[in-house]
Amino acid sequence: MNFKLTYDIALSLLTARWKQTLVAAVGVMFSITMFIALLSFMGGLNHLLDSLIVNRTPHIRLYNQLQQAKKQPLELYNANKKSHNFISSIKPKDENEGLRNANKIVATLKKDPRVEGIAPKLIAQVFYNVGRTDVNGLINGIDIEEESRLFFFKDYVVDGNPDALKTTPNSIILGKGAAEKMLTSIGDVIQVTSAAGQQMQLKVVGFYQSGLKEVDDVQSFTSVITTQKLLGKPNTYITDIQIKLKDLLSAPRLAKEYSSLFDVDAIDIQSANSQFDTGSNIRTTISYSVGITLLVVAGFGIYNILNMMIYEKIDSIAILKATGFSGNDVRNIFNIIALSIGIAGGFAGLLAGLGLSGIIDQIPFQTSALPTVTTYPVEYNPRFYIIGALFSVLTTYMAGYLPSRKASKIDPVIIIRGK
Repeated sequence: MNFKLTYDIALSLLTARWKQTLVAAVGVMFSITMFIALLSFMGGLNHLLDSLIVNRTPHIRLYNQLQQAKKQPLELYNANKKSHNFISSIKPKDENEGLRNANKIVATLKKDPRVEGIAPKLIAQVFYNVGRTDVNGLINGIDIEEESRLFFFKDYVVDGNPDALKTTPNSIILGKGAAEKMLTSIGDVIQVTSAAGQQMQLKVVGFYQSGLKEVDDVQSFTSVITTQKLLGKPNTYITDIQIKLKDLLSAPRLAKEYSSLFDVDAIDIQSANSQFDTGSNIRTTISYSVGITLLVVAGFGIYNILNMMIYEKIDSIAILKATGFSGNDVRNIFNIIALSIGIAGGFAGLLAGLGLSGIIDQIPFQTSALPTVTTYPVEYNPRFYIIGALFSVLTTYMAGYLPSRKASKIDPVIIIRGK
């Protein structure tokens, strides 16, 4: 086969019906453009929604959960093994919520090569005292440096100085919702009361906004030392150890390992937030389905155009076969036409998709619930462009396959005799 001659014939057929060719190419371009823009926007949205939880959730959390003893004292009494004991209204074990040997656990985890970082944490149930009214609250005693390095804490402090927790004694960063309830400003001093009745005055040095209103209405942050003083606990008292791993997918397996090794309760991020992962997968599946549907529709347009071209050029095809062109040669001509439309339209669609994604990325999007977001989220993932390019070529090739196969089987004798 003379490729140059075949290509010249295909080009002549394309330019002879350039309006139809342009319509087909525009159809492919539009499909690829919307495919890229849709996946980029949905990818950015998934990343934004997941980051609301994933960025601030440890991959593994170690803690002591209040629970009843697995064996009650009465069941350990073997005087009458044939009897059966019915025990009701069982109370949890009278056990300290703090982790035993917390410092040794932290030291061991720091030596584990699978661990990226560790942030100790102390959680305390409190009441914010507002005049004669007590507002339920939750204080998180944190290591500000590790919390910021591992869980982007400083990114969500919308007002004030987060480092003041480290430099200002007895300071607190209030959740935005809690601050609005108490009508407090930065520099004000508030009073909190622990569940055990201990009171402490704390200076407000900042406001925190996570984007989850039910969380911001109750939670606040102090240093670990301040929370220990509020609870009247020693400086070794820690209720939680937050672990960030180098491999997120290994969290379920390592959670079981650490739970057994340190004799504590452990929960991994997948178990704690399975609904978010499910939502992201569903949104991504819908995006791919819509995008592929657009490409298939464009493929049908190319199929129809090539079919019409065969009917219109059936005399030319008969002459080509009568002058020595084989069925494979004719099939290759129409395959070249289909692929040319797909490649040209696909390349233009990739550029247009990138441009449209850039426009979406610049559209202002501001909401008080998401203080860190200023424009619509867009993810520029090379995978989207590779998939779009492959599908544009594959779809147009399949659209041209049947018409080209039909053209290759035309009998020139019958066509010329009929004319």
